[in-house]
Amino acid sequence: MCHAVYISTSSTKDLTNLNSEFVRFERVMDSHSDDCVSLLEFPHKWFVGSKAGCSCTFRHLHSSSVELGFSEPVEWFEEDEDELRATGELYGALRDILSSGHSVDLVDRWEGAHPEDIVTIDVSLDNVCEKAFRLFENHRFRLKKEKIQ
Repeated sequence: MCHAVYISTSSTKDLTNLNSEFVRFERVMDSHSDDCVSLLEFPHKWFVGSKAGCSCTFRHLHSSSVELGFSEPVEWFEEDEDELRATGELYGALRDILSSGHSVDLVDRWEGAHPEDIVTIDVSLDNVCEKAFRLFENHRFRLKKEKIQ
């Protein structure tokens, strides 16, 4: 089983220029077969892969644990350094797109999830720092950032 993360944005920027060892952006074509892509609001859609090729090597909360919310890593729950780095790079890309005045939303779905399984929430990056950011399985984030850095 596997995670898939997709974003959409109003920005026409080529996000493949941000690709690294830890984060890979691939443009999603209109003929894409994942139903959950239909939940994305903006015209430019991207699959966000991690070091593993899929989207598994990011920080994720299981759908049964989302009440824990955003949180920095804690000593008693070991997280892989690659997950922390990949999630930090993803956060930076999202923050930069928002700071340039564009819109972004994001879907993190577990393999086999359908659009009706996805819960949409508003997330302000003004209130969530890079170290605390993580993805919530089977959730769509409507991302916002009002304070421009």
